[in-house]
Amino acid sequence: MTWLTAFKGKNIVVLGAGMTGLSCLRFLHGQGLSFAVNDSRAAPFASNGEQIKYMNDYPRAQFVFGQWQQSLIVSADIIIASPGINLEDEGIAALISKHCRVIGDIELFCLVNNSSTKPIKMLAVTGSNGKSTVVSLLDYLAKSLGESASLAGNIGEPILNLIHEGFNTEVKSVDIAIVELSSFQLETLVSMKAIAASVLNLSDDHLDRHKTLANYQTIKQSIYPQAKIAVVNREDKATNSLITEQKVISFGLNAPEQGHFGLAIIDDQQVIMFGEQEIITLDELPLAGMHNALNYMAAFALGYSAGWSLSAMAENIAGFTGLAHRCQRVVTDDGIQWINDSKATNVGASLAAISGLSPTLSGKNQLILIAGGDGKGADFTPLKNIFNLEVSQLITLGKDGAEIAGLVSNSIVVETLVEAVEQAKKIAKAGDMVLLSPACASIDMFKNYMVRGEQFIAAAQAKDTSCR
Repeated sequence: MTWLTAFKGKNIVVLGAGMTGLSCLRFLHGQGLSFAVNDSRAAPFASNGEQIKYMNDYPRAQFVFGQWQQSLIVSADIIIASPGINLEDEGIAALISKHCRVIGDIELFCLVNNSSTKPIKMLAVTGSNGKSTVVSLLDYLAKSLGESASLAGNIGEPILNLIHEGFNTEVKSVDIAIVELSSFQLETLVSMKAIAASVLNLSDDHLDRHKTLANYQTIKQSIYPQAKIAVVNREDKATNSLITEQKVISFGLNAPEQGHFGLAIIDDQQVIMFGEQEIITLDELPLAGMHNALNYMAAFALGYSAGWSLSAMAENIAGFTGLAHRCQRVVTDDGIQWINDSKATNVGASLAAISGLSPTLSGKNQLILIAGGDGKGADFTPLKNIFNLEVSQLITLGKDGAEIAGLVSNSIVVETLVEAVEQAKKIAKAGDMVLLSPACASIDMFKNYMVRGEQFIAAAQAKDTSCR
């Protein structure tokens, strides 16, 4: 039975009319299927005109907005849920029939891809931190090496957009999809057949949804049975594959065994190694910090799994400058190192940034940290030790700012990010580093972490308080 046969004549409900839901709508319509689109928001589209256009362009779709429609959900045979929808918290899970199949857009893509005569190859990456950097680096390297590749999943293109509209057995619009997967997407994914997959690292994140770290780890680990090769981090045992017969390639900060990636000191320089083969010195990498060294090694391991030349990857890597809001340097004329790491939305990300960047400071320079926001139920105590060792001054804000400030005595609590930057300017001198690495989501104060990062940049570059 093909995937299409299994979907025909079924009651299909797409939950959520955001970017993911709309990609599902377009795809299902292209296959001649009838379905309903349900969103609890009364006006999920940008404008009433856009909503009318969708309703006119997709006559096979039934649109129900303003509430979760119980009758639709109860009678559904297949539910395609957007990853941001918590089925438990929204009261949806209790309505779903035991015979209903609940999937996400990634699972739908994999069902289609697996039935193709020419499937798109996949490299898959998850983890608490660094996954966007790693997949973006892989995408950059793939294109530098002449591969036809596309970013998809939690970043880049909605993955269903990679499938030709009206296809039969020909899926391929690119040769390889480099897929970033969140824990939310992994909850409904079982059919992926990736070349290689990696859990980069694990730390407290999304525990407001996943409840326990053990449950979160189980969800992340579910990526490995869906790949031929597991790429694991030797520095984090929680990333190890539990499948004994699976091929494993590891990366870490110590000297590697044959067939694995690690570091060695050669002629007083730290060098990324593949077994005994020298790849590149850390000084040649455009992104500094040991956390980024691990990200590079993960990318090398995944690219190697796909058959890419290690020497060619090393030759092309210098052109990759990283992603905005991820340990991004802010250009100022005050001699202070301003670092925008607004993407650090959890404890592990901030730990990685501080431990990776603090060794770059001389003994006389200070590290001033701005942190806080919505911690989403995370435990902040793992930050206490590194705060005491590496942070000269802590400035906090947001919903959980006071809790973070309570970890150490050298803390200041402020109301706004602009005020935090102003406080940092009073303390910092030339050569010091001011790091925005919140360890929290931005949703209590900002639309998203990008807006938070842009406000930090503007405040850092402002000559006076006019940026208020």
